[in-house]
Amino acid sequence: MSKFFCDTNCELWYEKAEQLGINVIKMPYTLGNEMYFYDLGKETDCKAFFGAMRNGDSAKTQALNMDEYIEYFEPVFASGEDIVYVTFSQTMSGTFNSMRLAIEALSEKYPERKITVIDSSLISCGAGVVVEEAAKLHNSGASAEDIVNFVEYFKKRVKMYFTVGELKYLVRGGRLSAVAGALGTLLNLKPIIGVDDNGKLASLAKVNGRKKAIHTLVEKLALDIVDTSYPIILVHADSEADNKIMENAVLQKYPDAKIEIQLIGPVIGAHCGPDTLGIIFVSKEN
Repeated sequence: MSKFFCDTNCELWYEKAEQLGINVIKMPYTLGNEMYFYDLGKETDCKAFFGAMRNGDSAKTQALNMDEYIEYFEPVFASGEDIVYVTFSQTMSGTFNSMRLAIEALSEKYPERKITVIDSSLISCGAGVVVEEAAKLHNSGASAEDIVNFVEYFKKRVKMYFTVGELKYLVRGGRLSAVAGALGTLLNLKPIIGVDDNGKLASLAKVNGRKKAIHTLVEKLALDIVDTSYPIILVHADSEADNKIMENAVLQKYPDAKIEIQLIGPVIGAHCGPDTLGIIFVSKEN
């Protein structure tokens, strides 16, 4: 028997995580001088978080330490069960160094137990789509090997694109140089960002203005054959009006599509900032 884990950087909404019986690793962030752990929206007021950022409060993220990972994993090993853990993109955070140290320590203490760590190579609800489907497979009785094979195949079908409201948050996070940020702000350039095959953020285009950025995000749907048996997920960082514009444009292309709308959480939001918009979907196998 095994327990299924994810982390809150997959941004699978807490109700789904609870329904699927997923063990959730809460990722830390600070707002002002206070540290919090994101709970997939169960008690966190995401709108208030972005409001605080707009008002000048500093938001940062941290990595979990080895002992914190051990606190999550050891009770499962001690109960005689194994672990299957689908992570957000492991290239995006140093937290996985602490995770590996924790696994090494626990493997010595519980040599008969096994933890299978699977990299979704995605972030936010892109990772959430993979986690949800992998958890369903786990709950059906699939082996760890079967889940690994599924994730490695399925994650390549999950597409995600987003744009930010202000470039300064990418500059603060080191994902954009100060010079490029200043020039982009001056020219009102908006980046279109995706995730590459290595699980890293990649700038795909720079367009002029917010309206063009929204149009470009929706255009990404036309580049793939969308599998509408899965929802098209629209995420936003407290930008409801622009998200509605994007929703209407998506429904014009796919009137029968199921649309899910979700607020971005504080850990991801600390890096992208208020007014970020994103679109996530699953492409067909061919």
